Amino acid sequence: MDDLPAIDILTFITEELLQTYRSRSGEDDRVRAITEFLQRWNKDFSIAKLKTIHIEFDSDLDWFNVSGSLSLKGLQGKVILLDFFTYCCINCMHVIPELLRLEERFPVESGFLVIGVHSPKFENERVTTNILSAVQRYGITHPIVNDWQSTMWRTVGIRCWPSLLVISPTGIPMLLLMGEGHGKFLHDFVGAALSFFTHHEKIDFCRLPSIQLSSNLKPASNLRFPSKIARSPLGKYAIADTGNNRVLIVANTGLVQHKIGGNQPGFVDGALTVARFNNPQGLAFINEHDLIVADTKNHALRKISLTSGKVETLAGTGLQGNDRIGGRVGPLQPLSSPWDVAIFRARDMDMSFHLDEHNVPEKTIVLIAMAGTHQIWGYFPEGIIWWKFRKFEPLCCVSLIGNGMEENRNNSYPQNAAFAQPSGLAMANDILYIADSESSSIRKASMIDGKVMPVVGGDRNPLNLFAYGDIDGKLFNAKLQHPLGLAYNNTHKKLYVADTYNHKIKVIDTDLNIIFSLKIKGPEDGTDIIFNEPSGLCLDANEQNILVADTNNHLIHKIDLVTMIAKPFILDFTQISSSIETNMQKCTLKQIETHAIKNLPLSVIQSSTIYFNLQLSPKLNFTKEAPQKWILKTVCQSVKVSPSSGTILNGVCKLQVQATQHEICCESSDILTIEFALNLCLSNCCLVRKFSVSIIRDPIIREHIPVHNVKIYIDDSQINIY
Repeated sequence: MDDLPAIDILTFITEELLQTYRSRSGEDDRVRAITEFLQRWNKDFSIAKLKTIHIEFDSDLDWFNVSGSLSLKGLQGKVILLDFFTYCCINCMHVIPELLRLEERFPVESGFLVIGVHSPKFENERVTTNILSAVQRYGITHPIVNDWQSTMWRTVGIRCWPSLLVISPTGIPMLLLMGEGHGKFLHDFVGAALSFFTHHEKIDFCRLPSIQLSSNLKPASNLRFPSKIARSPLGKYAIADTGNNRVLIVANTGLVQHKIGGNQPGFVDGALTVARFNNPQGLAFINEHDLIVADTKNHALRKISLTSGKVETLAGTGLQGNDRIGGRVGPLQPLSSPWDVAIFRARDMDMSFHLDEHNVPEKTIVLIAMAGTHQIWGYFPEGIIWWKFRKFEPLCCVSLIGNGMEENRNNSYPQNAAFAQPSGLAMANDILYIADSESSSIRKASMIDGKVMPVVGGDRNPLNLFAYGDIDGKLFNAKLQHPLGLAYNNTHKKLYVADTYNHKIKVIDTDLNIIFSLKIKGPEDGTDIIFNEPSGLCLDANEQNILVADTNNHLIHKIDLVTMIAKPFILDFTQISSSIETNMQKCTLKQIETHAIKNLPLSVIQSSTIYFNLQLSPKLNFTKEAPQKWILKTVCQSVKVSPSSGTILNGVCKLQVQATQHEICCESSDILTIEFALNLCLSNCCLVRKFSVSIIRDPIIREHIPVHNVKIYIDDSQINIY
């Protein structure tokens, strides 16, 4: 091992520990594996080379969330986690909530500190002001350094985003974790490391005197980092006011008709006045009154009905998934950072139900840019037989195009194609245009057979995700930089592009696959408009003007496509009553996610009824007009449980359990797992309580008990099962 580079040694010992950790069955055994690693770590001769690595920040770098520069030498006494990230990367975004939970459990005064090391991929990401905007968008509160020349990246030998480097209190690299999904392991490792180094008197328990959240560059008055914009058939707009965690419904005059969501993030269905979102991005009207929302940080597909005045979840569980196939009924199907949506309508290929095959009604398909798994998914409100006579069940959500690899791979077969963080969609008859942000390209997919083809940007080599720039031209000769937004002009067959990191709006001649930049002037003195990471576009009903979400400037521009003069699209909030304002105060309580097990003496041959009775403490109430949901997460194959989902009425949920085989699940297996998602009120704030209960059969059955009652008591700090 002496001949290996230090980074390879670190990778090897990390993988060895992870394998040992995962092989242990119980919580205590897994923590014990980490403790054993720590006990032999400092005496291990194989890590001698790690002690030769000198890691330190350059002295002239820009810092965020601190009042001054930090040094690793000055931070000795802390277990430090360096998060090597770049703010465009979806996997880096997924790590942020994992780190937040880690920081909540182990604050600075416990001896643990997270530092973000921003190591840019794109030229645009080297700029300090752009990083500051991203820090504010993502709500990051730990110190971050702009390592704009990637000096520390090269010193350590980092190879991918995100990478997490754990450093001991004496300044020696201990672990290197690559990618996302290490939250549970890091929780156990940091806890064990703090205990171990405290015992050896190596931990400094002091707070950092210089922690100071970076302030806004400019005030965000009514909009905060707006992203996607959609237009209804009759011309009203929906705006994803992403930084405010809400969706605005706006008349074409700018009059705001509805504010749906609130300043604080949440995952709440129900009336428009109580519904909550978390960084919504993509929007698409199904019709004049129904709007589909890609609720990105909730990893969910939501629907706003202006007719019924309610919001409902169509797909997604509220937690990030990693499924790359899908196919489950919507609310059961985990999603991963849906970023944009588009509406396509297709004829059902099942002709057995239609006497006149020339008059087959079209059915709606919601297409989803699933940035987190680098794919295009579909949600099917109605059952349909579509590509190659494949059957899609009603309400299912399923992967359609892309194998999940992060590549810029075009292919005639949809499952052999690959994307790199698709983030923008636009429909043009039977063609879906896709802004493939990490490959800096615009691509298209046929909705007839799923074939994926290039349009402009990127590179012929599907593995080259660094072919970016700012060059007008044709196909691969053209270069873009992390485009996010698209809008298609049906009249002139032109595709407008928000070339986000080039701060430009461009247009593609879709017949020739040629792109060129638009020169857009201001209304006053005719000077060029300076955008700041625009990410959303939408044509008006006459296709004579285009609305642009100037994201980091917190503005919407309206551009005349003939004169190329931009005017501010002013939003009028005056007719929105404060009584329907949904910016409720933030709860000081943390969301509790818990899992409990309940043994029940269920019969192997007779059916039983299980009642779940939910009782709230006097401090809590069920949120009015917000549904209290439950759903079956797992069911043993030898039983039938009905129904599979529903709402809780008067605090009661009822299930019917029937054995389908003589031998019911063995006592060590779950018969079923039910998940509850409750929308609750505490004083003047709302919160979500999400928890699950697994039912295990108690084999000691003296007589058949037809009815079982499971009591669940919920207060503001815990959930108890009786």
